[in-house]
Amino acid sequence: MFNSKASVYSKRGRTWGFCILLLFTSPLSCSANFSQAKELIYKIKEGLPKGSFIGAIGRDLNLNFTVEPPFSFSLPQKKVSDQYVRLNNSTGELYTSATEIDRETLCPDNSVRRGCDLSLDVIVLPQQYFQLIKVKIWIEDVNDNRPKFPTDEISMFIPENAPINARYTVEQSAVDPDLGTYGVQTYWLVNDFGLFTLDVEENEGGELTPFLIVTEDLDREVQDEYITDIIAEDGGTPPLLGAATLKIIITDVNDNCPQFTESQINVTLHGNSTKGAHLARLHAFDPDLGSNALISYTYSERVPRTTRTLFHLDKTTGLIKLAGKIDSGTHTFYKLTVLANGPGCIPAVATVTVHVIKVITGPPAVISRYIAQENDGVVTLKESEPAFSPIAFFTVKNMDLNQKVNCYLEGFGPFRIVPYQLLKNEYLLETTEPLDYEKTQDYELIVVANNTHGVVIKTFLKVQILDENDNAPVFQQALVDISIEENNLPNSFLTQLQATDQDSGSRGQVMYLLGGDAPGVFVVDQVTGVLTVATSLDREEKEKYRFIVRAIDHGTPRRESIATVVVTVLDRNDNSPRFINKDFTFFVPENFPGYGEIGVLSVTDADAAENGWVALSILNGSDIFLIDTGRGALRAKTSLDREQQGTYQLWIEAVDGGKPALSSVTMVTVLLLDVNDNPPVVLFPQSNQSYLLVLPNTEPGTSITEVYAVDKDTGMNAVIAYSIIKRKGGEPGSFAIDPETGNITLQRELSIRGLYSLLVKVSDHGQPEPLYSTVMVNFFVNETVCNESYVQSLLTREADIEVEEKPWYIGQMTDGPERYELFPCRPVLIALSVTCLGLFSLVVTLLTYICYKKFKKIRKKECEVEIPLKTKNDSAKVINRKLRQVSNI
Repeated sequence: MFNSKASVYSKRGRTWGFCILLLFTSPLSCSANFSQAKELIYKIKEGLPKGSFIGAIGRDLNLNFTVEPPFSFSLPQKKVSDQYVRLNNSTGELYTSATEIDRETLCPDNSVRRGCDLSLDVIVLPQQYFQLIKVKIWIEDVNDNRPKFPTDEISMFIPENAPINARYTVEQSAVDPDLGTYGVQTYWLVNDFGLFTLDVEENEGGELTPFLIVTEDLDREVQDEYITDIIAEDGGTPPLLGAATLKIIITDVNDNCPQFTESQINVTLHGNSTKGAHLARLHAFDPDLGSNALISYTYSERVPRTTRTLFHLDKTTGLIKLAGKIDSGTHTFYKLTVLANGPGCIPAVATVTVHVIKVITGPPAVISRYIAQENDGVVTLKESEPAFSPIAFFTVKNMDLNQKVNCYLEGFGPFRIVPYQLLKNEYLLETTEPLDYEKTQDYELIVVANNTHGVVIKTFLKVQILDENDNAPVFQQALVDISIEENNLPNSFLTQLQATDQDSGSRGQVMYLLGGDAPGVFVVDQVTGVLTVATSLDREEKEKYRFIVRAIDHGTPRRESIATVVVTVLDRNDNSPRFINKDFTFFVPENFPGYGEIGVLSVTDADAAENGWVALSILNGSDIFLIDTGRGALRAKTSLDREQQGTYQLWIEAVDGGKPALSSVTMVTVLLLDVNDNPPVVLFPQSNQSYLLVLPNTEPGTSITEVYAVDKDTGMNAVIAYSIIKRKGGEPGSFAIDPETGNITLQRELSIRGLYSLLVKVSDHGQPEPLYSTVMVNFFVNETVCNESYVQSLLTREADIEVEEKPWYIGQMTDGPERYELFPCRPVLIALSVTCLGLFSLVVTLLTYICYKKFKKIRKKECEVEIPLKTKNDSAKVINRKLRQVSNI
């Protein structure tokens, strides 16, 4: 029994130990349920660019990435992965893929409450760590859509008698795919004309509907149409706007009644007037439209039926004609009351008084014979008829021979009636000047004939003018000046050309055409005259376009007029500054003075005005260099030293004045040219006090030592030449130095032991003047250096060093005997030289003494105001200092 319990406890112990081991070795807990899926939720905004970080699945699951084998992550939905997200298989990090996530496309029928999400399944491997992770990516809305109306033009019809505060729904409301505050928030009018306002109501679904409210009384007869823009605005920051043209059309109501132009008309009628004679034409008008403006003419009920029968009234035209025979013996006066009736109106009243003149003798008559075309008393004439064109003959008959007849016209117009030649009682009606349909379309004339007995005969005549194509279209503006920004959208609206033709019918219809000089990018609508540009314009390619537009009517023959259109392309900052060169290299000599002009950087900008203003700045090296913004001149603040730095590379940025500004960068290399400003530096021997032991038995031609020097300059400024300019000990020509290498060789046997010193000049080949330095080369000729202090005392002892007679550049001749051996008269020459030198010294001493005396007298006069001379002790110090300088050579 004990053994079985122990066995059970042993098994349990092994199980718990295995779990504890897994707890420390596995990234997941022992108690984790591998079959249970976990869910992660991430939120991102729509429209993120490719590669934007979404979330780290492995990190959010607290996975231990140090385990072996390592974790791997995969997406089984490859289509979703390729289209929207990219998963890092090693780290489990999610990123946006090449396709930009658009919330409106992904969730077209979504709402604010439901939201929009993208669900993914992520599998975690290997098998022992397998998990299925549910990932939900919530797509948050951004304000990337502007409100849009379903149509570009919205027409609303409002009756002119609409009461104040009357509301009318704008049915075509705007739509914005964005959600919440990013959707449409309000509407407003660009121009309310002081007559309208907008109100916005929200329904249960959250949709906004605009209402047009009438705020003042309307009158169609004053203005029948109002055109403005309605704007829909969303709640983004900044808000996005959508616009449509709102056309408010005021419809007519019957709010006007007919009115007579003349309410009292007097007519004289002869008793012998014939049936059908025109007595009068009544005119009434109604400013309403259509059926509201229909007028009918009727007699009042007060007019007796017999009178109505005698005088016929045309209900439509208002013309009154004589319909029967006048009995001048019984009636001499008629009063006709005529009513002008309109729909729903109180009739207007006019009174026509007819006076009947009794005919004593036979009834006279006027017979009309028309030359122009006539129909029912209406004569038609073309407006092209010239002046004095005949219209009709009028013959007066049945007049007593003893009675004088007078015939004349009543009415207005370019007409006259005159006796025709010598014929009695024959009269000709003719025009007096050319007719113009566009001024007057018809005339009403009355031909009046009377005699001495007071008999008056009137003949009514209407002349209608026929229109002809005698007017060309006329543009409202002969010069149309248009401005448009470059980079416009194709088919952009420029303007609407307007031309009018006073002719009627098709003769007054205008067709618009572009002239032959118009570029092909411009298009004009032949009917409406709307001018558009088909392509995007570039100001840098062409700034101004000038062309002709023709307006042609449809008459015969056709007439036309032209207008000049000038299109100015306005600049936009679409060109970056451009340097003339891709990069610049300037060569300047070192030690160039500070703020001197190193070079000029030429930069251009194809844009205009502020967009083309360019400012230059140095991106690096501004502590050493500066640049003149106006000229582009590059300068150094201080003098530059090539030996410190020989090359400078600067990045220069050019920024224009546009908003936003555009820029470009170029590289400028400044190379310093060497100037001979460094003398050679002797590196060996290291000191004028150093020396070299030379054995007495050294054979001539042996290289003893060398002088080594360097020059920081370059080129010829650094080419060094060596020469011996002074010596101490030995004979001239005992030593020679190679001018190029500085190698010193022995030329003669050294017969005397002791110290030999050479003053070597180290000179460069610089221009315009070489620089040099000197060094003392010391040789101690002996078998050994037995007393070094003795040698040092020799080195510090003051002694003159003789100057070599020949310059360094003459070859150091080692072949043949030396010069003093070839010339045996050397002592004589030395004696002569000493004598000449003595005489020269004497002359100099005398001149000095004389000058000193004169100078002393002058100084004596000035001693009162000058500082006293130095003391003797000071003079002694100066002399001693000069002696020390000589001894140091």
